[in-house]
Amino acid sequence: MNIQIFGTNKCQGTKAAQRFFKERGIKFQYVDLNVKGLSKGELQSVKALFGIENLIDTEGKEYAKRNLKYLTHDIEEELLNYPLLFKTPIVRNGSKATVGNEPDAWKEWLKTG
Repeated sequence: MNIQIFGTNKCQGTKAAQRFFKERGIKFQYVDLNVKGLSKGELQSVKALFGIENLIDTEGKEYAKRNLKYLTHDIEEELLNYPLLFKTPIVRNGSKATVGNEPDAWKEWLKTG
């Protein structure tokens, strides 16, 4: 299992994802979106699963701060340039991924290895 958790330290969902894997003794790589975002390739693989519109947090502070509600913008470009716009946590396990707090999906990953 190769788990990556993308999120922020203030995000409750991110903390829940980290706790889920820690409690089960599963190592993971944490990527703080305040420091680094998803690479273009990572974004492409997650986008293929969920669609780009489902990755941007239209209810978040960063979205409001950038006034994106009122501006025409390229979602993919905004996410690559401003990683705090992502819905969090994004949890990747190889070619599989989840957006948000999805413990049921993570449990399925554990069953299938």
